[in-house]
Formats: sequence, structure tokens, C-alpha cells
Amino acid sequence: MKNKPQPLAITMGDPSGIGPEIILKSLAVLKNNNYLILGDPLIFESAIERFGLKFELNKIKSLSEANFKSNVVNLLITSELTKKPNFGETSAESGKASFNAIVEAIKLAKLKKVSGIVTAPINKKSLNLARVNFLGHTEILSKYSGSEKVAMMLLNKDIKTVLVTLHCSLVEAIQRISVQKEFEVIKLAYKGAQMFGIKDPIIAVAALNPHAGEEGLFGNEEKEIIKPAIKLAIEQGIDARGPFPGDTVFMNAKMGKFDVVVAQYHDQGLIPIKYNGIEDGVNITLGLDFIRTSTDHGTAFDIAGKGVASMESFISAIKLAQRLSL
Repeated sequence: MKNKPQPLAITMGDPSGIGPEIILKSLAVLKNNNYLILGDPLIFESAIERFGLKFELNKIKSLSEANFKSNVVNLLITSELTKKPNFGETSAESGKASFNAIVEAIKLAKLKKVSGIVTAPINKKSLNLARVNFLGHTEILSKYSGSEKVAMMLLNKDIKTVLVTLHCSLVEAIQRISVQKEFEVIKLAYKGAQMFGIKDPIIAVAALNPHAGEEGLFGNEEKEIIKPAIKLAIEQGIDARGPFPGDTVFMNAKMGKFDVVVAQYHDQGLIPIKYNGIEDGVNITLGLDFIRTSTDHGTAFDIAGKGVASMESFISAIKLAQRLSL
């Protein structure tokens, strides 16, 4: 008999958002029951009752207590809130609880006790209120996994993109771009494409400025930073091309001319992905020594608790984590 694969860790996300709802609704749809939720018992007891789900909640303090029978939800307790936070409201308690679940999941992944991590959305303001000084999942994963060179890949059925800069102002993003940073992200994009079975991926690098700078008329970043980074990548055998104007490069990727687009800043990469529909998007952290995926949307405080949140992106994130961990 084959040994049963290790469970997939699923972090709660912000308890005031849609995370617990989309987690449970996803598990109700998926046939495989090899999952381990990390979170708060009060939150999941309430969610099971609120959304009329027929789950038995197995509250555990170690993985050895898990029961992977049908209709059993294994919850590894990472916080114990004394009262349920209000839907749609930021709080230090919610921020700390969501953070604890992520850190514990990383520990299990580093110990190879789980096959990967799927994270539900967190709220940056709640993290800040809890004095957790990280701007998002990627920064937390980098710090607690010990992986300094990480990047965010967003993808849907048509496009894959990897970001050079993440959660910062546009002015700060421009200041953070360097030849070395570009080069490292191009390499991560190349390895990320290979994770999907693309043997010799073509990496397109988006320009920072309109019209790719028009040879210095609209800025020098293309000539002084991006082109030298592409040259370094080519010297290492990577088929990197560009820089291409941001207003056409994603269209050409969708048409199949490129396998991955390296985007210079957050919205440059995310707008094309989310335009196709949030339900199709998945987020992957590249550069870790374990698999981590997530949805491409946030906590959706405006609809939290109403039972109308779509779990399609979360299901896609779970399926992709399972596929990549094989």
C-alpha cells in the first residue's frame, strides 16, 4: 500500500473576513479530505453553524491527533479568541490570530509535516494594529522561512506574471528597482515556469515607463537597469526578452508569445490578472523550499458573514498546491 500523502495546510486568514467561509465551502466541494486548517476554534465553530455546513470539527493541538475521515474538519488550534470579532472590522486580535496561523503553517512546512500551504486572505491594517510589522503574506513567508529571495507569481488560465516590487508606493517601487533585483526576479520567473512543466520558458520583461522609455525620452530605467538585467539572464541561458511596453506585453503573453511576464510593480502585474476575473486567479510564492498558494483577492470585509463569498479562487489555489506538491 502507498503511504497517504501529507496533508495540505490551510491558514484561517483574518477571522473578520471571508477566509473561514471560503475555506469551509471549498472543503465541502472537494472530495479529498487530506487537509489541516490552522486557526481558531471559536471562529470555525461559528462558521460551521452560520453557513449550515455538515462538518464535525476536530480541534487538535498536534498533527498526530488529526482524523482524516469524511466530513471531519481538522483544526490545529493556533489561537483561542475569547469572543468572536465583528465581521468587516479591523482589530489587533484578528491580526494576531491570522499571523499565528501563518507562522505555525510555515513551521510545519519547514519540517515537511505538510505538503504545502494555502493561505486565506489577511488584513494589513489588523496586522499593523497587532504590531505585526509585515505588509503581507510574501514578507512573512520570506522572514519565517529563511528565504531571502522570494517573489510573487500571479496567474490565471491565460497569463503568468511575477512582480519585481510588492507592497509599496509607486515612488518607492521605482527606488527599489535595481539590476540585481531584476535579475533575481527573472531567474525566479524562469524557475516558476519550469514548475509548470515548461521546459524552456520565454520570459518577457515589462518596461517601467510608457513606450519602454522611448530610448530615454520618458526615463532611463530601461537602459540603465532593465536591459542590463536581461543581458545577465541571457548569459545564464535564460530566454529573457524585452523590455516591452506594459500596455502590450500582457496581450502578447495571452496570445502565447511569452510564458511569463516580469512586471515592475504591483498593479502593473495584477490588473491584467484580475481583469479576467478574480475567481480565476491564484497567487504563488516563488523562492521558498515548500509550496505556498493563495487566492488573488482580499478579505472582502463588505460581504463577510453574508454567505455570498465565492470560493472558486480558493478551490483553484488548493488544487494548484496539490498539483505542484506531487
